[in-house]
Amino acid sequence: MHTGLDLAQDAVALTAQLVDVPSVSREEKALADLVEAALRDVPWLRVERDGDAVVARTELGRAERVVLAGHLDTVPIADNLPSRMDAGGLLWGCGTSDMKAGVAVQLRLAATLEAPNRDVTYVFYDAEEIAAEFNGLKRLVDRHPDWLAADFAVLMEPTACRVEGGCQGTLRVEVRTTGKRAHSARSWLGENAIHKAAPILSRLAAHEPRRVEIDGLVYPEGLNAVLISGGHATNVIPDFCTVTVNYRFSPDQTQEEALQRVRDLFEGYEVVLTDSAPGALPGLSHPAAAAFVEAIGTEPTAKAAWTDVARFSALGIPAVNYGPGDPALAHTREEHVAAAAVLEAEEKLRGWLAG
Repeated sequence: MHTGLDLAQDAVALTAQLVDVPSVSREEKALADLVEAALRDVPWLRVERDGDAVVARTELGRAERVVLAGHLDTVPIADNLPSRMDAGGLLWGCGTSDMKAGVAVQLRLAATLEAPNRDVTYVFYDAEEIAAEFNGLKRLVDRHPDWLAADFAVLMEPTACRVEGGCQGTLRVEVRTTGKRAHSARSWLGENAIHKAAPILSRLAAHEPRRVEIDGLVYPEGLNAVLISGGHATNVIPDFCTVTVNYRFSPDQTQEEALQRVRDLFEGYEVVLTDSAPGALPGLSHPAAAAFVEAIGTEPTAKAAWTDVARFSALGIPAVNYGPGDPALAHTREEHVAAAAVLEAEEKLRGWLAG
């Protein structure tokens, strides 16, 4: 049994309280219940819920609406709960960086900004850390796109308090070879499918990834073999081999264009798409995005990963990533967040929304 969330405490203490409620993906209900209950006590918010996703909105009739979104789930706990604060001002624990510090900032703003200069939609969702079919934001897009309607969105993924625009797209393919099975003592009677995969790896090793500039941000691409499998036993010439290739592509390409680029590279081989997600353009030329960048006061950079900003982009909503955690610490046993960064993120966002 967890006590109710105290939204009057500072964002660092609130982060610790959130961290101490375990919420591994698909097990977010306890935390979602606490978030919903706390927000329903805020008189200027309209609160709605779908599964373990909670959406709270101001309805002030402002000329512009923005979304602040963050996921409630974490990766599996790695002997790093409960949270602990050290003498150097670092809060340690599962989810501190990715991304309960960002969620704490959202909750603090929701509870204390009665009359922001823009209408705000606060989105807290489930199952971001696992397969896309379970993603709570995807479910909201499918079921309640009207809940997400806005002019601009901020996904509070960890960025070390820097604005990261858009995101890469990602796809995975299997590049397959076939051969003929034989006893390895009489290998000349077979065709080795694993040996046939050597040119696939050579093409990958020789590939020069693109670096694409969009709105002044440079997106570095990556095309890499991430898995290889084949064969039956140590005394059998293999008759199949599969190289799994992951392409992280710049958002100047559609998924179809990115797939064709991969097919062209592996011409002559069977190429099977296994999963794909679009990138998101940074949209920094949009007035709402430009105002956000100015308020934060740091030079924006490209997001060298895929994030849920792509879901907002698909709805025609320009979006950026911004949060207090360090992305390099996400999913690690040593995950932590600096108290100063949590307070800085709250201060910057409060200045943007109340200035």
